[in-house]
Amino acid sequence: MAPRKTAKPKVTQCPVCKGSGEVSRTVRVGRKHRAVGEQSGFCLNCFGSGEAPAD
Repeated sequence: MAPRKTAKPKVTQCPVCKGSGEVSRTVRVGRKHRAVGEQSGFCLNCFGSGEAPAD
């Protein structure tokens, strides 16, 4: 008889990046720091894994 498989714990998504691991940041240029576009970056809350950090 085969051993039973253990259920993996449910992982919640990161609230900042919503599970994608990336966040968009506004790119600013010039003396007046005007916004010219967005750039995707690494989520610092979950370090790119997309899973909510354990407290």
